[in-house]
Amino acid sequence: MALPTTTRLGFIGTGTITEAIVTGILSGEQPASEIVVSPRSAATAARLAALSDSVLVARDNQHVVDAADVIFLAIRPNVTEEVVRALRFREGQQVVSLVATVDHETLRDWIDAPVDLVRAVPLPFVAWHGGVTVIFPPDPTVEALFTALGTAVPCNSIEEFDLLATSSALMGSYFGMLDHVVGWLQGKGVPAESARAYIAPLFASLSTVALNTPSRSLEALRHEYSTKGGLNEQMFSEFRSRGGTEALTGALESVLERVRSR
Repeated sequence: MALPTTTRLGFIGTGTITEAIVTGILSGEQPASEIVVSPRSAATAARLAALSDSVLVARDNQHVVDAADVIFLAIRPNVTEEVVRALRFREGQQVVSLVATVDHETLRDWIDAPVDLVRAVPLPFVAWHGGVTVIFPPDPTVEALFTALGTAVPCNSIEEFDLLATSSALMGSYFGMLDHVVGWLQGKGVPAESARAYIAPLFASLSTVALNTPSRSLEALRHEYSTKGGLNEQMFSEFRSRGGTEALTGALESVLERVRSR
């Protein structure tokens, strides 16, 4: 199912995720007929408007709501209540919340109108149609939009949505791990440029293997890429014995608690 070209999309908040979504839509085969973005983060809004005549920078947030059929809430958790309560939504509008830490019931109370409410967690990779986006509840319009930007994963329960949203919080840790390894190599005398040029493709290739071999468990792949008694086996054994896996589990549980404690 394709997103109708007559659908008008509105974005409250013009940060990194809004820029990624709009960029991805504009580079797709069937962009929306009109995209309205809020004026906050003026530089980002101006950049998006410069990409296409179909992008309009609104006067304010209420202008976005008035002009759009589907409204995306792409705002920081700490200002969500203030922003949303000040807006007047109309019956039948679709609201897609990208605020991971505010639940359905709370949002409905703040919106105070009979809207079709969906939550989603898009990642920056939607800009080049490589994103994977979890959605709850399943919704054909929202699924169509994010399928066009990569992969949409509709969740049948809030528990599943919360767990997958929690795992998306590993992005910073991923880059932090790469940065740590590059820093370690640099400290041992390897130029930073050479270290990054080696480590980034190495991790990218490993992710490609996991993506392209869904029939094989990750545990099986770990053993396949770890010669018995070899360096890779030693590395994971040291990582686990020094509390690496325990720390990772602890971090996941901590983030999940925050996601569920809205």
